[in-house]
Amino acid sequence: MSTDDGQTEQVEALLTTPHLADALESEQFRHFLDQVPIAIAVSEMKGAERIVYANPEFEKISGQSSAELEGKPWSYLPGQDEKGERKLGAAIVDASDFVGTFRIDRAGQGPTVVDAYSNIIVDNDDTPAFRLSALVDVTAHEQAQREEFEQKIREKDTLLQEVQHRVKNNLQMITALIRIETRNARGKVESARFDRLAGRIDAVQRIYKLLSEQKPGDEIDLGAYLSEIASSVMHSHAVEGIRLDLKVDSYPVSVNVAMPAGLVVNELLTNALKHAFTGRDGGTITLHSLVEGDSCRVVIADDGVGFPAGVSWPQHGKLSALIVRSLRDNAKADLKVDSTAGKGTRITITFKRASAAA
Repeated sequence: MSTDDGQTEQVEALLTTPHLADALESEQFRHFLDQVPIAIAVSEMKGAERIVYANPEFEKISGQSSAELEGKPWSYLPGQDEKGERKLGAAIVDASDFVGTFRIDRAGQGPTVVDAYSNIIVDNDDTPAFRLSALVDVTAHEQAQREEFEQKIREKDTLLQEVQHRVKNNLQMITALIRIETRNARGKVESARFDRLAGRIDAVQRIYKLLSEQKPGDEIDLGAYLSEIASSVMHSHAVEGIRLDLKVDSYPVSVNVAMPAGLVVNELLTNALKHAFTGRDGGTITLHSLVEGDSCRVVIADDGVGFPAGVSWPQHGKLSALIVRSLRDNAKADLKVDSTAGKGTRITITFKRASAAA
């Protein structure tokens, strides 16, 4: 049996002792309570209820002397529950038996955590005569529980990082397999859809990579993330004569903003490499993600042929439209699309720091 369990049983036995009301009026019994290794205090309930006795252990736990407590109401006691919603003194008066766990901050000493008990003792006429309160120091027990909880959190963090690592590796493998199948399928089936799917999975895989390198709750550096996506797209769809103008600032955002932003950039860069320079020897694709005050402006542009007549982006009903809507919902982003035949395309995405933060 633990010390806490043993003290709890002693408290319960004391609260149910027959004729305790008579015993409390005996100096001999009070001397006995002085030796009890449990914090005991008693109030008299005739007239205005006031504390009439507190043993040395109660003085030690509460941080107040018996002289200070005697003649005072229970509200004089320090201490409150962990949420700061219940005061120890009020709980002793309002409840009975086990009334809760409370933290007492003692002047010049460290805080202590106690389990509090309260019981009314009646006289021979069944009239409330005394209230007995007992405090059991459970500070060490609470600390052990807290350390156990923190250990579990650390174990879960480690497990989460392992899951993220495995997801990242699986996504990387899926991307590679899709690209292999795309190369094998060229000339047999329309392979552009496979390319787009591989690019989108790669964008997701890269954000998992960044997450696995950070602490839980950290934000994603949008500039670094978009740089990685741009590098991957240019490598996967390399076209001779086409250069990338890349400029990015560090800009922390939540994963719910980084994810759709990365997918939009992946989509637009891939489209530009495949379609913007048809019939031309080369050109320039621009990706800028620059901080302007408390805002971030992302520009994806090219000096290619522009959208064909009657074509817009994003197209209603397509996945790109869903991704853009997610970006607007999650970051309150403003999106502007400009395309001129023969002069190229320019998409500008702007969002505020307050809306993009985690």
